[in-house]
Amino acid sequence: MFKFSCADFTFPVLDRLAALRLVKLLGFHHVDIGLFARSTHFSPIDLDASPHGYTEQVRQDLDAAELRASDVFVQVGVDPSECAANDPSPDVRAKNSELFKRTLEFAVALGSKHLTGLPGVLHDGVSRDRDLDLAAEVAAWRTAECASAGIEYAIEAHVGSICADVASTRAFLGAVEGLTLTLDYGHFIMAGENSAQVHELLPFATHVHVRGGAPDRLQTTVDESMIDFPGMLKGLQHFGYNGFLALEYVWIDWKGCNRTDNVSETVLLRRALESTISEMAPKEVASLSSVVISP
Repeated sequence: MFKFSCADFTFPVLDRLAALRLVKLLGFHHVDIGLFARSTHFSPIDLDASPHGYTEQVRQDLDAAELRASDVFVQVGVDPSECAANDPSPDVRAKNSELFKRTLEFAVALGSKHLTGLPGVLHDGVSRDRDLDLAAEVAAWRTAECASAGIEYAIEAHVGSICADVASTRAFLGAVEGLTLTLDYGHFIMAGENSAQVHELLPFATHVHVRGGAPDRLQTTVDESMIDFPGMLKGLQHFGYNGFLALEYVWIDWKGCNRTDNVSETVLLRRALESTISEMAPKEVASLSSVVISP
């Protein structure tokens, strides 16, 4: 039932092919591709400049590493507020839309069935309602574009976005038909919510990022993590989840995310998850009323 993948951006100090080969060496068959402005491996600017040539080179690198794409995660700006999905400028949103079309074509060519984007942020001088309306409009368009290509579109709720807590995330997902969630418990746990609250988002998840996290710490070692991964797994099983568990340790100088041994923590967390999965009964649903809620 559960499938594993690993993010290419877990190992940004390696060149692209070396990072992909390390993902394979660690026992993964699928990789999450981070098409980020800050990425050392996959660049939205390079994709936009030469869509066919760039895509073909990435396909060759994936083949060389014997990996398949599990998700393409696009972020246009270096910071989420830069060229945000709901940027108040029509020109910026138009450019974002063109790049999103390129990204969708890229995902299709790589055989990925899932594409992740950011929901948007709150802007100074713009009303909250206007920011939310623009974000919903863009998310609805992206969802429809992806659906027409046979791909699931999801937003990743995150610290600093318009979906910064469980309540706002549920409300936004409910406002956009067909929109799904790339769920990362760490953003909510860091902000002070507990796992039981985050479990409420499981019915919306089509992709799940996993790494250790704790209050005030976006990323931790497995031993220091305060995330209820067993409860998460039981909830996903209850809802018939068939997406990936993406090991997503990152290494950037942001909120302390450069203080872990990503190779070791990736291995240790996957082992812990696999151990929990092996102990779960095939149809285990007992006590889920205290773990998850119905959508």
